[in-house]
Amino acid sequence: MAPTADTTPHEQVVLGEEVDHVRLITLNRPKQLNAISPELVSLLAAYLEKWEKDDEAYLIIIKGAGRAFCAGGDLRVFYDGRKTKDSCLEVVYRFYWLCYHIKTYKKTQVALVHGISMGGGAALMAPMKFSVVTEKTVFATPEASFGFHTDCGFSYNHSRLPGHLGEYLALSGARLNGKELVAAGLATHFVSSEQIDELEKRLISSNSGDENAVRSVIEEFSLEVKIDEESILNKKSIIDECFSKDSVEEIIKSLETEAQKEGNGWIGAVLKGMKRSSPTALKIALRSVREGRNQTLSECLKKEFGLTINILRTVISEDMYEGIRALTIDKDNSPKWEPPSLDKVEDGKLDLIFQPFDKDLELQIPEREENRWDGRYESSAYAVPN
Repeated sequence: MAPTADTTPHEQVVLGEEVDHVRLITLNRPKQLNAISPELVSLLAAYLEKWEKDDEAYLIIIKGAGRAFCAGGDLRVFYDGRKTKDSCLEVVYRFYWLCYHIKTYKKTQVALVHGISMGGGAALMAPMKFSVVTEKTVFATPEASFGFHTDCGFSYNHSRLPGHLGEYLALSGARLNGKELVAAGLATHFVSSEQIDELEKRLISSNSGDENAVRSVIEEFSLEVKIDEESILNKKSIIDECFSKDSVEEIIKSLETEAQKEGNGWIGAVLKGMKRSSPTALKIALRSVREGRNQTLSECLKKEFGLTINILRTVISEDMYEGIRALTIDKDNSPKWEPPSLDKVEDGKLDLIFQPFDKDLELQIPEREENRWDGRYESSAYAVPN
């Protein structure tokens, strides 16, 4: 029997279905845009573990209920976790471990990304062998806007995008649509929203996990991607010029210079967003993505996990809690960052938050993939740092 939650079927936050050799996972928190919760992570991991070991499971399909695929982490879980830190860190540990598991999964996976896919939620899309998007797909990594950092493997994913697009996405929180995701390499196929349900049916009826067979089915439905003239991907030269600078201050100065030139009105919104974001978070994001260029996925996840713990523990700043308060609690959209400006963010403090943990406190990603489910994943095996 597939894993279940202690709720009635229509209340389960993750639904699992077995059809011959195909396994279907539906993220089922539509009112919360399928945001990541402790229960969602636990159930999703349980399904993936069960079916990876199941010789009768060939193909795994992941989708979201309602108008979202997965809108990222449930920020209230973080905010409420200020007093119950242990449970909050536990779900963080589980999800980071899950990001690694998905990337190294043994079975063929298809993500049907129809709707919002942001932040950590996009980590369920980007690592997939097949990630199918539509014209209604919206992607972003907006963590700096609420005082957090580019996490869940995106210091790895962003650092491998063309030019300096990764720095742009991490610092600006800018959105990409479905066609742009395929063009940038963050998704594999674009399918019309009118055809996404039919594609799912065909994948199920094909009853195969063979990569070539799955690709063939998807390509029957996929459309050639041609990005719009106004797409940010057509601004590559300006993005590379500005976001290649050594510091956030220099990036902003370069953007301000470019904004004065004819035809660059789009830069105004980029500058406005960055200047409203946490100065500390912007500097963490830039450094993390830059470091990611020389790190493996495992190294990036371990680094990001350490950053997350230090941010939750307010080692150098309480900006994340203040950002969540302004965005989702009081909804005044007027965060009071500390420090309030980029020039007051001390390099020494940034070094402190990037300082590696002792081996017994870091994310325990197994050295050998075949030993991924060796018990280290279980929360009881992880001692939450004080």
